[in-house]
Amino acid sequence: MSKRNKIIYWIATLWLALGMVSTGIVQVFKVAQEKDYMTQLGYPSYFLTIIGIWKFLGVIAILLPKFPVVKEWAYAGFFFTMTGAIISHIVVGDGMGDIFPAILLLALTALSYFFRPTDRKINSIHA
Repeated sequence: MSKRNKIIYWIATLWLALGMVSTGIVQVFKVAQEKDYMTQLGYPSYFLTIIGIWKFLGVIAILLPKFPVVKEWAYAGFFFTMTGAIISHIVVGDGMGDIFPAILLLALTALSYFFRPTDRKINSIHA
């Protein structure tokens, strides 16, 4: 892995982890504004707890070495959560100010996934 790719990976991964942990905290503690967002999007408030806890677990999975299969699931979960958030905001007519955070986290998910080191990929198990 080139030094450039390693730098891209770690910057994207650390920003992704920070974003997921910070939004996860807001969701688990059901901050009023976040609760209002979920209601506006048509989801029950208990989704906040579920999504917040899964975000914490996903961050742990992508930061810990090894466990490439678990990492794949974590990246998939981040992808589905962020694309679901983007689509939900679009469907209810929210503006870019509401959609952008999910787009940013989706972009960071993609960057982290595509630039991850070989030892953090499933292929490395059989190599």
